[in-house]
Amino acid sequence: MPDPFLHIRGLSINWNRISRDSYLREIEALRGWESLDLHVPVTFFVGENGSGKSTLLEAIAVAAGFNPEGGTKNYRFSTRDSHSELHDALRLIRGTNGIRWGYFLRAESFYNVATAEEEYASMGGTPHCYHSRSHGESFLAIAQDNFRGGGLYILDEPEAALSPRRQLTLMLEIIRCAKEHAQFIIVTHSPILLAIPGAEILSFDNGSIRTVDYEDTDSFIVTEMFIRDRALVLKHLLEGEE
Repeated sequence: MPDPFLHIRGLSINWNRISRDSYLREIEALRGWESLDLHVPVTFFVGENGSGKSTLLEAIAVAAGFNPEGGTKNYRFSTRDSHSELHDALRLIRGTNGIRWGYFLRAESFYNVATAEEEYASMGGTPHCYHSRSHGESFLAIAQDNFRGGGLYILDEPEAALSPRRQLTLMLEIIRCAKEHAQFIIVTHSPILLAIPGAEILSFDNGSIRTVDYEDTDSFIVTEMFIRDRALVLKHLLEGEE
């Protein structure tokens, strides 16, 4: 039974709206995929680089009405049109509550969003001065300034600029808002964020999208292996370089 407060309860794709020569058809996890149900307030997409998780996340954000480079639903700017055609083929199965507030946060275009925020502030908005803070401080400030109960938050590698301690702070912000009926869809490699209780973890590895346990993610396995016996891991890696 899905959470009744979810803004997005599922996704489906019409492959007839994807061009025959599109690179999307070459992404194993997406090829042949037709629908996906979401069940809980926090959903994680995990997988190796290039597995398609950020491509799908971006399409969800654009289909939900967010600017492709990030920001609130009020942000309308473009520094480089790089998003795929997937959003045109994607159908969101929406909940009964409309999306009144939310945020699309992506690590790779954060600078552009912070710059746009300054421009909007100069036209009468509230200035947050993200450029005047460190990258990590700005990332965390975005969450603290914009996350609230009842919203939809789509995050692409939010841990990219955060120390482990700050990742724990972000985790608490996510948990707090999720308890107040916010929904999060997050791409991450962070074993810290992935530990959020009750979250669903969807892996894009091995050519399909499937639910996995926390302990079966590469983020957990590799981190645990390194911490338990870093000397052995380093020995193995360095011998391979000789």
